[in-house]
Amino acid sequence: MAIIVQKFGGSCLVDADAVKNAARIITGEYRGGNSVVAVVSAQGDTTDRLIRRADEISKRPPKRELDVLMSAGEQLSAALLAMAIGEEGCPCVALLGWQAGIVTNSVFGQARIRDIQPDRIKKELSQKKIVLVAGFQGVDRKNNMTTLGRGGSDTTAVAGAYGIGADVCEIYSDVDGVFTIRPAVAPSNLLKGLEINGADIVVDRSMATNKPGCFAAGDCTGRPYQLTKAVGEGNVAAHSIVAYLAERQA
Repeated sequence: MAIIVQKFGGSCLVDADAVKNAARIITGEYRGGNSVVAVVSAQGDTTDRLIRRADEISKRPPKRELDVLMSAGEQLSAALLAMAIGEEGCPCVALLGWQAGIVTNSVFGQARIRDIQPDRIKKELSQKKIVLVAGFQGVDRKNNMTTLGRGGSDTTAVAGAYGIGADVCEIYSDVDGVFTIRPAVAPSNLLKGLEINGADIVVDRSMATNKPGCFAAGDCTGRPYQLTKAVGEGNVAAHSIVAYLAERQA
């Protein structure tokens, strides 16, 4: 039996059908004999809508109260997904970040995880329950609600997987843009117009391809086929993507 952490992005939970589909994925792993922890993001553009609601009230909302508001989206997702899993006939419990033991510093809006206290999650798993965790949020040492910034639910999933000693951490996103390939799939088939040299994707030092906003890393960029190369290039590509998105949002 493995401990599996699954993270579902907002695009995977955008409506009732999507929530039910996520529930089927989770319960499929559970029925296969695994212990499952699922971390969820807010549905669709919920976080953006909550920010707009705050702006209607105050042009400079207090950061502490803004974190309380913004964390509501993930709470909604966790509750709805727990209901859907219940409909599938599997035991489940939904936890907020503080209940799941996500302890952060006190930088509201951009908090960083300082500690994972996994006792509650492990207790629920020992009782053969599926555990849902509201991502993107935690609690500081003074019991204030905090949020982890954009991409915070991914951070929750990875940190949580480490904290509970999970065997696998899976990230689910219902968008076109992240691909993994195997030798039987030609890189040229991933994206029309992608520059290829032989069997390899051509990239620059930032791991950018000739297609704006498209970055590649690992074996698909050529030799040597080594884990250290893939990890290093992946890190560079991730930072390049963040910079690319920040520039577009500026």
